[in-house]
Amino acid sequence: MSPFLAGVLQMLALIAALALAYRPLGDHMARVYSSDRHLRVEKWIYKAIGADPDAEMRWPAYLRGVLAFSVVSVLFLYGLQRLQGWLPGSLGFVSIDPDQAFNTAASFVSNTNWQSYYGEQAMGHVVQTGGLAVQNFVSAAVGIAVAVALVRGFAGSRTGELGNFWADLVRGVVRILLPISVIGAIVLVACGAVQNCTGIHEVGQFMGGSQQWNGGAVASQEVIKELGTNGGGYFNANSAHPFENPDGFTNLFEIFLILLIPFSLTRTFGRMVGSLRQGYAILGTMATIWAGFVLLMWATEFAGHGPAFEAAGGAMEGKETRFGIGASSIFAVSTTLTSTGAVNSFHSSYTGLGGGITMLGMMLGEIAPGGVGSGLYGMLIMAIIAVFIAGLMVGRTPEYLGKKISTREIKLAACYILVTPALVLCFTAAAMALDTPVTSMTNSGAHGFSEVLYAYTSGANNNGSAFAGLNADTQWFNTTIGLAMLLGRFVPMVFVLALAGSLAEQTPVPRTAGTLRTEKPLFTGLLVGTIVIIAGLTYFPALALGPLAEGLAS
Repeated sequence: MSPFLAGVLQMLALIAALALAYRPLGDHMARVYSSDRHLRVEKWIYKAIGADPDAEMRWPAYLRGVLAFSVVSVLFLYGLQRLQGWLPGSLGFVSIDPDQAFNTAASFVSNTNWQSYYGEQAMGHVVQTGGLAVQNFVSAAVGIAVAVALVRGFAGSRTGELGNFWADLVRGVVRILLPISVIGAIVLVACGAVQNCTGIHEVGQFMGGSQQWNGGAVASQEVIKELGTNGGGYFNANSAHPFENPDGFTNLFEIFLILLIPFSLTRTFGRMVGSLRQGYAILGTMATIWAGFVLLMWATEFAGHGPAFEAAGGAMEGKETRFGIGASSIFAVSTTLTSTGAVNSFHSSYTGLGGGITMLGMMLGEIAPGGVGSGLYGMLIMAIIAVFIAGLMVGRTPEYLGKKISTREIKLAACYILVTPALVLCFTAAAMALDTPVTSMTNSGAHGFSEVLYAYTSGANNNGSAFAGLNADTQWFNTTIGLAMLLGRFVPMVFVLALAGSLAEQTPVPRTAGTLRTEKPLFTGLLVGTIVIIAGLTYFPALALGPLAEGLAS
């Protein structure tokens, strides 16, 4: 079987699995966030944190809950790392340096999971499981909660109420993420992933010396790393490591976990706004972009020229022979079009244009299907922009889901789409202008610039993957990427929740003959075009200096 055919068959199997899970999971999540009933364990949690789960919140109160919880999470995870040297189960590792502890705390709380350290050589069991793995759950639940709040804004009428953040947070963890993670961890363990609490072992003799490996709760962290679109690997090699990703089946299963909730949330959206066809339109937009990017990646990675490429069946540098080009490309596209950041191959070793595709996936805003929660609310923001553009074309006040898109709504949407590009381009420009950051670049020229551009694109978009040729474990990069991650995560949430509150205060307007039919394929095409044009116009000059220049020169 040819490598290309193997990739096509894996893609078809992945689509079939996602299709089977789409309806039951999407409906389940809609019931979870629409229910008035609280489970007993949830009541214990509410009592412990002193929250009233039945108190409705307007958007400022909801935002205060998001920010307060996230600030406490950053401080807790920072303190845990700084105290690691005195904690049990540290495996003899010392406490983390202040700048790296800040970077890691910001990374995992913001659902980015950028790592400027070697996981198996820096973090003990307590920090890995009690700190990083916990944030994998709660940061993902925060993203879903904000998305659900925006959906309630569309569904609400003259109330301004968006639900209760604490109830949404707890339900997301208890009823959605935990049950799926338990099942997923069992699957990974059955397939060979590691799950233990052992110390460091010496393994064999290699080139006159021994190699050391430490065990850990790898499978359980791996499943929530993918399911919650987090991305931080237990080992430095991430999902290319056989302890995290043993074979071809687990590789496909992990891609399935990455895409599962983001795609299924479109059905949840349709259920909650009372129109499944609206959810299908958003799903169609996400699926079109995702499939298009996979095909583009295959075109660049299979089409290498020269004897070495032909002998290997394509651009195999930096890719696991266990997975090949087809599965590696699907993984790379899925992880950069979501906010996952997990990798099973070395993105820096992709062809120039292939590396550009991974960057462009993040630059689109990671909305196809995007991160858990963040993908849905990012796509809905783009839908508002598309509706506004369509309204300008026909001279009509734009409407979406029965809500008028007035000056206030479009300003909030515009602010949302400007935050991340401003962070990426400003930090990249500063790094390239100063002497110290440039010394961290392994390569010069277009590829070296791409390393820096990729780092800030990944950080500000809360992805967490890296070109890895860049030495990011410096005070400059730890601090600036940490700031980019926090600002890129929480500033957009301010605009999303303000928009949700504004929509929830409106009275729905009746549909007329002049109303744009946003559930039709025509709107899906308009939305795809809007997304590509906005990202292309914003980032094209930077892409031209980096991956496009490298790709055209090769």
